[in-house]
Amino acid sequence: MAEDQWKWQEPGTAWKGVCTYHITLTVPSREPLLGRLVIPQNDPSQARVERTALGNAIIDELYVMCKHYPAIRIFQFCLMPDHLHAVIRVTRVMDTSIRNVIRGYWQGVKKLGRAYTLAVSPELNSGTITQVQPTAQGEPTAEGNSGWAFPVFTERPFIRPLSRRGQLQAMMLYVQMNPQRLATKRLMPGFFRVQKGIEIAGHSFDGVGNVALLHAKHYDVVHVRSIWVKAAEHGDSQPLRDYMNSRVLKARKGVVMVSPFISQQEKQVMQVLINEQHPFILLADNGFRDYYKPSDALFDACAAGRVLILSPWSYDADKRHISRADCVNLNNMAEEFCKTIDNSLTSPNN
Repeated sequence: MAEDQWKWQEPGTAWKGVCTYHITLTVPSREPLLGRLVIPQNDPSQARVERTALGNAIIDELYVMCKHYPAIRIFQFCLMPDHLHAVIRVTRVMDTSIRNVIRGYWQGVKKLGRAYTLAVSPELNSGTITQVQPTAQGEPTAEGNSGWAFPVFTERPFIRPLSRRGQLQAMMLYVQMNPQRLATKRLMPGFFRVQKGIEIAGHSFDGVGNVALLHAKHYDVVHVRSIWVKAAEHGDSQPLRDYMNSRVLKARKGVVMVSPFISQQEKQVMQVLINEQHPFILLADNGFRDYYKPSDALFDACAAGRVLILSPWSYDADKRHISRADCVNLNNMAEEFCKTIDNSLTSPNN
């Protein structure tokens, strides 16, 4: 395997030094090989994952990794039906790099995966794992199943350093809340299903959230102008404060705010809308990957039906930062949206 295929980490980050990392291991087929989500009394806050034998083995392998490398500490992990999240800490400089450590863990997990399979049968819905023996060709087959077997853990784990302020705390919360968020998605699938071909103001969008927000009576944009920001930096903050306050006051009167919410000031307005539980429409600069879910407070607002996230573009896995051209396009779309939505709206293609 080419060495550059293992360059997951950000440039300039020391692979062997003290750092905290977020690791994700995924079953490529997204079958529930690792566990089964349980939602007692349909209450997402009580959701938990009951592990399969393979899920338990993967967690055991995580501790084996730490036994081999005493410099590594597990801060937190969460096993989901089809993936594992782990937050680990390298407490001192190691002789080997973290990528080699994780590569070894992945190879160990792959060996475990070869010993198990899930038949395409009623067992699929129960999350039952059937232990199997390899064939002469080296691939496992399920004993007594009516379907076929498939290998697991063919994708490399994802690893990301958590080096920025607040990043570790946010990731710990994200990992902890995974079962609850999956339970919420399953109980309210309509608000989290990606809907294609929503035609608005001459543009086609993909959307996640409450499409009923497209039938509100009144809309207005949130677009903070740079001239107001520069004036505030030179001591005249009144125009900026007046504009930001006007957005919140309109939202309190039932107007649905529409914006990409790009600038810091626009994000502050969005946070007030979230805190005060006002509905709004967010125009995103990237599309929706498979199994997409909104992050942090946006997730809760989406589950409550108070937000619709729209993107005019397909998902780009290589996109890292929004460009100025994207900012201009999205702000223009928000303006057009508010002016013409009543005349141009058509039902989304389901």
